[in-house]
Amino acid sequence: MGFTCGLVGLPNVGKSTIFNALCGAGARVESYPFCTIEANVGTVAVPDPRLDRLAALYPDKKKVPTHLEFIDIAGLVAKASEGEGMGNQFLSEIRSVDAILHVVRCFADANVAHPGGEIDPVRDIEVVETELLLKDYETLGRVWERLKREAKGADRRALARRLEAWEGLVEKVAQGVPIRSLTIDRGIEALLRETSPLTAKSLLYVVNVGEEGENECSRAVKRIAGGHDSEVIVIRGRIEAEIVEVAASEEERSIYLGEWGLENTGLEGLIHAGYRALALITFFTFEGPEVRAWTVPKGTTAPKAGAKIHSDFEERFVLAEVMNLGELLATGSGKALREAGHVHRAGHDYVVKDGDVIHFICA
Repeated sequence: MGFTCGLVGLPNVGKSTIFNALCGAGARVESYPFCTIEANVGTVAVPDPRLDRLAALYPDKKKVPTHLEFIDIAGLVAKASEGEGMGNQFLSEIRSVDAILHVVRCFADANVAHPGGEIDPVRDIEVVETELLLKDYETLGRVWERLKREAKGADRRALARRLEAWEGLVEKVAQGVPIRSLTIDRGIEALLRETSPLTAKSLLYVVNVGEEGENECSRAVKRIAGGHDSEVIVIRGRIEAEIVEVAASEEERSIYLGEWGLENTGLEGLIHAGYRALALITFFTFEGPEVRAWTVPKGTTAPKAGAKIHSDFEERFVLAEVMNLGELLATGSGKALREAGHVHRAGHDYVVKDGDVIHFICA
């Protein structure tokens, strides 16, 4: 798996349309609020030309790309964290995601009602992000109460610093500060990961525009995102969803995109933005019956990268044979590259680089 994303937004912003544009999954799309009752889940392969070129060397092996998962929950409304609307019950669905995709409506359509009466991205963003903060305040508050009870026990001195740090965190969230923008005390880092608050996750804005493309509304979202140090992906949701549905091949899809003046799909833009936001890289393997792409965080060492393939690899790791993809393609095989002396033998401390081709040797 590459990474997982949870789609959030107000009702009728086109989340299910965006979901279909990204996944081609046929999620239900209606022009009234709360048509999404059950959370939609879709998985798509991450396109990577490097994997295609590597797989071409081994045509008898199965090509396995890394994947990206999307979870589309019901639209959120004001006071969703208190039970209003239907979105609150699904917030738990996105606790496990790596990044949150905030879908913002920037298209006009008289046939699709807006819960706020008119298009206003500044107001819409504030409503949704306030609900995420309120949900975090509720979640962190429960942990805070537990920590206060624990601090009354025999180990209260040891727990005092953790309690103080957590209290400071709760206060910041109460002030409307998302956790992702805070410096977290090392004493509560592990507990915070276990709690998995929503505003600690990476945030990307997905702007759903109409046929005309970018407009003043989408530019307003970009200004907001700039202040949050977040990326924006602009998608003509309805157009791309229709292209995904009718295109029978990659070639046909490219033709349809070209007719609308689009070079790439929203999915491709989202993948690149997501990898940047989450600081992810890709390495490749070709041993066994598969040529495969794997996604890991930047800074991952060889043993931990091996654990992505099999949990035993980290403990049994001996060394990694690291190959440069360009050199491997030029020589035509791993054997030829070894004979040329261009295979690097790396130990436990080796930090995997984006594009590495690795053969793991384990005890």
